Formats: sequence, C-alpha cells, structure tokens
Amino acid sequence: MADIHRKVGSGSPLEPRIGFSRAVRAGQYVAVAGTAPLADDGSTVGPGDVHAQTVRCLDIAEGALREAGASLEDVVRTRVMLTDVTRWQEAARAHGERFASVRPVTTFVEVSRFIGPDWLVEVEIDAVITREES
Repeated sequence: MADIHRKVGSGSPLEPRIGFSRAVRAGQYVAVAGTAPLADDGSTVGPGDVHAQTVRCLDIAEGALREAGASLEDVVRTRVMLTDVTRWQEAARAHGERFASVRPVTTFVEVSRFIGPDWLVEVEIDAVITREES
C-alpha cells in the first residue's frame, strides 16, 4: 500500500528546526499548520499591517494546499489567530477576499504573542478534497 501521507514544506527555516511540515495530506484531508506572515527572505511582511500580514499568510497556505493537491474550494475550516482581536476586521477583509464564495467555518481568536515579535496574525487551514483527482 502506498504511503497516504504527503508532507509539504514551504522552505521556512523553522520547519526542520521545530520538526513540522507546512501541510500534511492524509488521504483526502489536508491540514495546514499555523502560517506566519514571512517573506521569502525570512523577514516579516507588512509590519504593523494586519491585512497585509493576513494576505501573506493566506498566500503561503494556499501554495501549500496546491502542493498537497487541494485548493481554496476544498477548505472547510480556517483559524485566524491575532495578537489584538480588536483588529479582527482587517484580517476578516483578507479572509473574505479569498473565501467569500467558499465560506468555510472559521474562528478568530486572540493570542498573547507569536514566535516572531512583529507577527500580528497566523492562519491555520483544514481542507477535504472531494473531487476525483486526474
């Protein structure tokens, strides 16, 4: 039997250090780890800008979904974690730009902080692929 787990990396230097994958596909289920607003060079995208940081998180997560064989249309749950939940509408705008037609269940929650001191938001995503793969 073939390995049903597919691990996806994003190139983040934290992945091997911590021992995690950006996403893991198990059968038709795909889980995307908490995704931070990191630029390709490891710097923080959009310091102070919740919307820009959320867009970057979603860009990274969407790339991981694609690499695992899923798409935004397969997303069933998102979790948006903010260091200041009073700014939820800025993150919600970015979320709505991607998911207005998909409408997954979602949770916005406040956390005390993230690993990166400039990170204002992280996003987690769960997806279930229901279409036949070609």
